[in-house]
Amino acid sequence: MNRVELETKLNEGRNWLLANYGGLSEEQLLRPLTKSEHDPENHWTALDHLAHLALVERDFNAMVRRHFAGVPNPVGLMEDDSGKPRSRDEIMAIVHTRTEEWQVAHHGDTFSEVVALTAAARGATLTLIAELTDAQLEEKLPGAPWADGTVAGSWG
Repeated sequence: MNRVELETKLNEGRNWLLANYGGLSEEQLLRPLTKSEHDPENHWTALDHLAHLALVERDFNAMVRRHFAGVPNPVGLMEDDSGKPRSRDEIMAIVHTRTEEWQVAHHGDTFSEVVALTAAARGATLTLIAELTDAQLEEKLPGAPWADGTVAGSWG
C-alpha cells in the first residue's frame, strides 16, 4: 500500500467511524455491550470499544518506532524478549490484561473526550507516517501477524 492509499484509507475510515458513532444516542454509547475477556464481571460499552482503538493505534505506532530504533522484536507478542515463542493463550492473556487496563482508565470518558483521545492517536500516526520514507513504509515489521506484515500494513 502506498502513502496516498494509506492516508486516504486512514482518513476515510476515521470519518466513517465518527459519523457512525456520532449517530448513536447516549444510551447506545453507554449501555453494557460486550463481556470483558479479562474480567467477566466487567462489560464494555460502544464508547469503550471506540476508546480502545486509540490504544491499538498507539501500540502500532510504538511497534513501528521500536522497529526503526533497531529493536529485534518490535511487536513483542509472538515471542518474549529472550526469543521464546509464546502460546496463543499467553499472547491473549497479555492482550486482554492491557486492553482491560485501558478500558478501566477510560470507561468514564465522555464521547467528546474519547473522540479527542482517538484524534491524538491518529495525529501521532499521521506524523509518524510523514517521517517515514516510502521504502520504510514497505519494510516488513518483524513479528507482525496481521495484514501483509509491512509497516504500512500495521495501519492499513
